[in-house]
Amino acid sequence: MFSIGTVKPGNRIIAAPMAGVTDKANRIIASSFGCGMTCSEMISDMGLIYGQKKTANIADTRGEKGPVSVQIFGSDPEKMAQAALIVEKMGADLIDINMGCPTPKIVKNGEGCALMLNLPQAREIIRRVIRAVQVPVTVKMRRGWDDDSKTFLELAGTAEQEGVKAITLHARSRTQFYSGQADWGLIKELKKRSTVPIIGNGDIWSAEDAVRMLETTGCDAVMIGRAAMGNPFIFREAAELVEKGIKIPPASPEERTQTAIRHLDLACGFKGEAVAVREMRKHFSWYIKGRSGAAKVRQQINSAQTREQLIQALQQMPGPGPVPAPPVI
Repeated sequence: MFSIGTVKPGNRIIAAPMAGVTDKANRIIASSFGCGMTCSEMISDMGLIYGQKKTANIADTRGEKGPVSVQIFGSDPEKMAQAALIVEKMGADLIDINMGCPTPKIVKNGEGCALMLNLPQAREIIRRVIRAVQVPVTVKMRRGWDDDSKTFLELAGTAEQEGVKAITLHARSRTQFYSGQADWGLIKELKKRSTVPIIGNGDIWSAEDAVRMLETTGCDAVMIGRAAMGNPFIFREAAELVEKGIKIPPASPEERTQTAIRHLDLACGFKGEAVAVREMRKHFSWYIKGRSGAAKVRQQINSAQTREQLIQALQQMPGPGPVPAPPVI
């Protein structure tokens, strides 16, 4: 089993950090289905430094199975170091530096993937963060800014020189965002050149894809993002196939429904019913994606205002019969 510095993930299947998705409730659900390591949503260095309550809640990993990586973003080396120290004191098992986010509001401030255009700044951020904390530090990056750019090799080399313990490569450029195909050949190229664990990311939609990425690239672990939205069962399926060679059946409609409700109740416990219901509408829509009758039920989900209304909408899905809702936790 691979390790990231002193941290040993439960297996080679890792959940990707996704803004607005991988909150505490989501991570607990992912872990319960065999995810080897989870990651927080990306967190602003300034939000941490200013002590913003919302930011602190995003960084809270208390009571989680772990290991949990907390991802931070920013462009100022000193402030990133301060932020890293804060999340370390809050209990992060690892700290990941975001150098791959493609969204305009992030890159316009010189953060996220924009750092792949400013390698000296990226080096200084990595150096200062590593010096500030004791937990392992990792970096998540893309192949480069555009399709003609392959700065990931230079940035990865810099990161290794400064002491990162693992590198995640999303094998798309910034200009691709999430379109087109991820070039797994670049993950293979990086693995050949690196001495630290390489985590491959991009276009893993099934357990079979996870196996194929590991076999074709030689990477140490795989990171699953969008395929896990409303489908935490992919972690269980991938872990079983990767680690044991066992192909297990997909989750039943009943299990999908019960898991969605459990996810909702966790969110209600952490955020309160009003906020949780609003945020969980998208998750419920993901949980029913591809199922017969989903379009009609999605309309009810999007208009739900309470926990009960959200569950009632979910129970309208065609199936062998209604699935009883568990009690509020």
